[in-house]
Amino acid sequence: MNKIFRFRFLGIMMFCAMIAVFSVAAMFLWNALMPQIFGLPVLSYWQAAGLVILARILFGGLGSGRLGAFGGRANGVGGGGDERLFHQGNALREKWLNMSEDERVEFVRNHRGFRNNPFFDGQSGGKDAPGTTSQT
Repeated sequence: MNKIFRFRFLGIMMFCAMIAVFSVAAMFLWNALMPQIFGLPVLSYWQAAGLVILARILFGGLGSGRLGAFGGRANGVGGGGDERLFHQGNALREKWLNMSEDERVEFVRNHRGFRNNPFFDGQSGGKDAPGTTSQT
């Protein structure tokens, strides 16, 4: 029980130290760049800490069982990004592996909203896509 308490205490202290380091880095970067470039006010330490926490909430989530600052898990599976889509036994992964190259391109177009985007590859586009001819 004493080891568990020490481990949790050490984890909390490391978390606080990381917030402090990122807050100081954010404060220095903000104060060095933003007032001169955009004319924004200088940040205090606590404002920078709030900014770091806000960025973590907006862009990194609230944790949801993930370990590490960038969302990776200890076993390497299910971290941020597309890793969780391609772990073993996933139906989408099996479907992707059994597709031909043309089927993969069509799948990406249909599922990523590129159906009518004239800037995707120059071939998939609407009537006004540059470099394509209208087939009406």
